[in-house]
This record gives sequence, structure tokens and C-alpha cells, in this order.
Amino acid sequence: MHLFNKKYNLLLLLLLTVQFATAQDINFSQFYELPLLRNPALAGIFSGDYRVTAAFRNQWQSVTVPYRTIALGMEYKKSFGKNSNDFFTIGLQATDDIAGDSRLSRIQLFPVLNYHKSLNSENDTYLSAGIMGGPVMQRFDPAQLKFDDQFVNGSYSSANPTKQVFTNTGFTYWDLAAGLNLSGVYGADIRYYIGVGLFHFTKPKVAFQKQYDVVLNPKWVINAGFSKPINDVNKFIFYADYFMQGGARQIQGGLLLTHDFLQNDENQKIAFSGGLFYRFKDALIPVIKLDYNKIGIGINYDVNISKLKTASQLRGSFEFTLCYKGFSSSQNSSVNKVRCPAFY
Repeated sequence: MHLFNKKYNLLLLLLLTVQFATAQDINFSQFYELPLLRNPALAGIFSGDYRVTAAFRNQWQSVTVPYRTIALGMEYKKSFGKNSNDFFTIGLQATDDIAGDSRLSRIQLFPVLNYHKSLNSENDTYLSAGIMGGPVMQRFDPAQLKFDDQFVNGSYSSANPTKQVFTNTGFTYWDLAAGLNLSGVYGADIRYYIGVGLFHFTKPKVAFQKQYDVVLNPKWVINAGFSKPINDVNKFIFYADYFMQGGARQIQGGLLLTHDFLQNDENQKIAFSGGLFYRFKDALIPVIKLDYNKIGIGINYDVNISKLKTASQLRGSFEFTLCYKGFSSSQNSSVNKVRCPAFY
């Protein structure tokens, strides 16, 4: 980042804080693999007792210093007892995002708790209520920035002194999110869910300097998904999200076609999935995924179609996900339950 006037010291601080106040939150193209970033009420909505998902995203390498994001999500689902159809899920969502020359970073550590209430003893209909929150640590490295007084006779040198002074390059704030989700089975074989969530409802202050009253706008989200078998070995899976934050809106969604090569039981399967997703006015996203027993591997590459497509030459980001999920040997495992909140 270049600053061409000493007065822009204030502008830099404002830009650093406004980025967090107005920009959209961390988001992955394989968003369906990281449900806690979509809605805390989606925790535990999968076939299994436990799930651990890791993700890596590398964006804008063709344009500038790449933006890199890593995430780790953990979920554990458990029944309230032999005679109860209700479940609860505990989990943790951790992310680390680093952007730009200043290595502007944000680390989040969010525990989550989700309660799944059975609404109908005759089918898999559940109302889930989740809450998630924890610390967010932000920082940047001013040593990587270039200032106007470091240019001498038109030539820049990092050894040239600068009068720019930063009294605070990092701080921590606390954030909260909550959501509701309805999941169930329609007809004989269509599994579905629809949810609504609210992030940042406490409006945390995100300025690096206390004298600037910059808050993070609340974000409303609507989530939906369904799966429909085509035959004994193929099925369609649909996912979609709609976000509203301040004056910003975002829609993302798409389809996966899954083919089962082997399905002996819930812990033994081999399946391959391929599909296409779309982030409105931003990217087309081809995706492939391989499930081998308890392990799932997903890869995608964003084809940039935004206003930056000329500069980026249509190149957006590469993303990789690794998932491990299954059923435990516990007596209260959901594999032993006729009813449990699940989505395939």
C-alpha cells in the first residue's frame, strides 16, 4: 500500500477499520463444508456423530499479494438418551485470514452449541437452535507498508526513515452469532433444510484506535439445501445462501451430482461428486469431491467474472477441503437412532 501524503496516516487507519465494518465475512466457495460459517444452527446437520473439516483458500495471486485463509471446524453430535429423539451438538470454528501487503489478519475462535428438537416422531423433522461466539484477534504489520517520505528523489528504500507512527497494530474484540434451522424429509426420499441466522448482533467495535467509533454491521443469513436420489447410486444435492450486511448483498449456490461406487454401511463408502456453483456477479465455481470411507476431499477453482476479470484474467482462487466424519461406538450413537438430524 502506498501513501502519498503524510495526512494519509489517518486515512490508513480508517481504511483498515472500515474493511472489517463493511466487507463481507470470511467465506469459502465450498461453503457447504463449513456450515458454522453459514449458520450456527447448521452444526450437526450431517449423517454421523462427529465431523472435522479443514479448508485452505488462496485468492487473487494473479493480481496482488494473495489473500490466504485457513479454517478448522469440529462438530460432535450426541443423543440426550435412549428414550429421547432430541440431540445436541457441540463444536468449534477456527479461522485465520491474512490479506495484502500489510498482512492484515483476523483470527477467530468460536465455540458453538446447537440443540436439535424432534418435532415429529414419524419422520426426521427437527428444529435446531444454535449459538456461537468468541474472540476475534486483528492485527497488521506496518513494516510491510511504504510511505511517501520513504521515497527520496523518486526512489524508494525501506531503510529511509518515516514519520508515520502507529500506536496500535492489533486488538481483540468479542463476537456472537445465533440461528434457527428446520430440517426433515419431504415425501419418501427428499432431505431438506432451511435456516436463518444473525451474525454480529452485538455490533462489536472494530477500530484499531479507540477514538474511532467503527462497528461491525449485523449480518442476516438465509440457508437452504436439499438432496434428491435419482436412482440407487446417483443423487443431486443443492446448496444456497443469501447474505445481507449493511448495504451489501450476496447470493451463492449450486448443484452437486454424486455417484456411489460403494455403500456397504455408514462408515464404508466410496463416492465421487462433481458440480458447479455460482457466486452472484463474482465467480463461477467448478467443484469435484471424493469420499472414501470416512474421508472427504474437495477441490475447486473460482473463475472470476467480476469487474476485476480483466486484471485477473478470469483467475480467482484455489480452494482445498479435507473432511473426516463418521459414527462413534457409543451406545447413544445416532447410527442406532431411527431419527436424527442429518443431511446427505
